[in-house]
Parts: sequence; C-alpha cells; structure tokens
Amino acid sequence: MSLIQIACAVLVPLIWGYQFVAIKAGLVEFPPLFFLGLRFLAIALVLIPFVNRPTRREFGPVVAISVFLGGLNFGLFYVGLRLGSGSMAAIAYLLATPFTVLLAWPLLGERLSLRLFAGVLLAFVGVIVLTVVPGLSMSVFPILLVVAAAFSFAVANVLTKRHGPFDPLMLMGWSSLLTVPQVMLVSFMIEHGQRAALVAADARGWLALSYTVFIGGILGFTLWFWLIARCSMARVAPFGLLLPVFALISSVLFLGETMTPTLIVGGLLAVTGVAITQIKFVAPTATRRSDAAG
Repeated sequence: MSLIQIACAVLVPLIWGYQFVAIKAGLVEFPPLFFLGLRFLAIALVLIPFVNRPTRREFGPVVAISVFLGGLNFGLFYVGLRLGSGSMAAIAYLLATPFTVLLAWPLLGERLSLRLFAGVLLAFVGVIVLTVVPGLSMSVFPILLVVAAAFSFAVANVLTKRHGPFDPLMLMGWSSLLTVPQVMLVSFMIEHGQRAALVAADARGWLALSYTVFIGGILGFTLWFWLIARCSMARVAPFGLLLPVFALISSVLFLGETMTPTLIVGGLLAVTGVAITQIKFVAPTATRRSDAAG
C-alpha cells in the first residue's frame, strides 16, 4: 500500500469511530431507523445528480450491497447502539474483520488456516465476555444486534470486492437510494413519532445527521470503496482494528462512558483475536521487503 492509501486506511476508522458519538446524539432526537432513512436519503440527494447510473452488470450487485450494507448493517447497528453503549458496540462490531476474512474463503477463494480459526474464536470469546457482566444482562440483545450488523458489513465488503471495482461515488449514491425504502418501510411499521421528531429536533440532532451524511457517509465510504477497489481485502481489513480504539476514546470523552475491567478484558481479547487472523498477511510482506533489501 502507498503512503496515501495507508493514510486513508487510518482516516476511515477515525471518522467512523467518532461517528459513534454523532449517531448516539442523533438517536436521542430521532427513532433509529427513521434517522437512518434520513441519512441515506440525504446522501442520495447529494450524490445521485452527479454520478452515473449503474450498468446492467452492476445493478444486481449494487442492490445486494444496499441490502447488506445499508438495510441490514446500518439498521441493526443503529438499533443496537440505541439500546446499548457506544463502547460495547465498538468491540462487538470488531467482529466485522474476522467475518470478512472467513467469507473471503467461499466468495473470493482466499485460503483458510488454523491460525485464522484460532483468531476468530478468540475474538468471539472477547465479545462473549461482554455479555456475562453481572447486572448487564439487558446488554446481551444489543450486542447480538451489533454482531449481526458486523456480519452484514462483512458480506457487503466481500460483495463489493467480488463484483467491483465500482466507482465509489456511484456505489455510495445508488446504494443509498436503494436503502431508503428498505429502512423507511420498516421504520413506519415498528417505530412511531417520526413527524414529531422532525419538528422537535434541535441543532445537536441535525448536526449529528450532517456528520453521518457528509463525514461518516460520503467521505468515509468513498475512501473505503476506493481502498477496496485498489487493495486486497487482506491489506485493508486489518485497519478495522483501529475502529474500536477510536470509538472507545470518543465514547469516554464525549458520552461519559467508563472503562470497566470487563470492558478492557473483552476488548483486548477481541482485538488480539482479530490481530491473529491478520498475522499471515503481514509476515509475507515483511519477508519480501527483507529479500528486496538484501
């Protein structure tokens, strides 16, 4: 990866990590799925006039990506974050990286190894630790929602790699447009107070929506799709390790959450497990550089 690509790969989890705070603030003002629908509607309105339509070959994959990335990933994540804490959601969402590596085997033809399975198992143990904290049984359900969101995000990553490369802005604009009816329909079926939220929302709610649209959405995903198109998933996926770090920092600084011993243990187990899944990708690179230097 070039220095620019590495810088972008670090910037994306930074943007998404601090987006936890924006989403949490927005969910105070809006119902979760309605807030998500507004987000994707705004992204579509901004981008669609300036991007090409998907080709006939691209349209089917774009629809599938909109379902897994927009409807399922974000829908489950927003509801899980509304019900749980930002720090727990950050650690649970870390499973997106091993999920991506596992799915790359049947869908991208990448090899599996015993080390990979061990790392995935350790990462899952870290998330399970979060669900057995005394007095926090109510946190199990939101954690499961975030884990399901992480799996959906992994599916979307692999689909994007398999059927791409896509123009990042085209993919973001049209997948957002296709996501709007998915989440809005479910919102009006199971949520209430949408109209009242639009009237009563204060500046904080609209600023939170703006961040998720322009910074976390358009900028973050444009850079992410650009990286996926130019680098292997094996190179890009490890940078997902930075997401919970930035999310935890932002949750402590801006949401007033505390770092409990259980949270630290669970986080370390999850991060270590994901890191183990990536060792096989880092080692060959170091070897090649050593050979070249010699």
